[in-house]
Amino acid sequence: MSWQAYTDNLVSSGKIDKAALYSRAGDSLWAQSSNFQLDPKEITGIAKGYDDPSDLQAHGLHVQGQKYMLLRADDRSIYGRLDAEGVVAVRTKQAILIAHYPAGVVAGEATTVVEKLADYLISVNY
Repeated sequence: MSWQAYTDNLVSSGKIDKAALYSRAGDSLWAQSSNFQLDPKEITGIAKGYDDPSDLQAHGLHVQGQKYMLLRADDRSIYGRLDAEGVVAVRTKQAILIAHYPAGVVAGEATTVVEKLADYLISVNY
């Protein structure tokens, strides 16, 4: 399966409207949905946030020029929310999955979709 198929599967879930897959360091884009482009500073900030979330806690989570309130940041998952929409970023052994869910989607349903894909990638050593 190509990397693009993973982002397409997230979007086809109906819970995610935009998704991207980056290298674990955040320095290489592997796949993305057509309407989801992150600034290099944004992905770098997310990648660094897994090991030291202090900057995200102080300044928020930035994705596509929008500032999201940080809800969670640990060594695996980073969640952000802006009004009724949100962002889920999950780190695996070799990758970072980043997904956006629109207003009208329950946050827990969106995070479950992304976390399950991350679990799968981890299970196959990615």
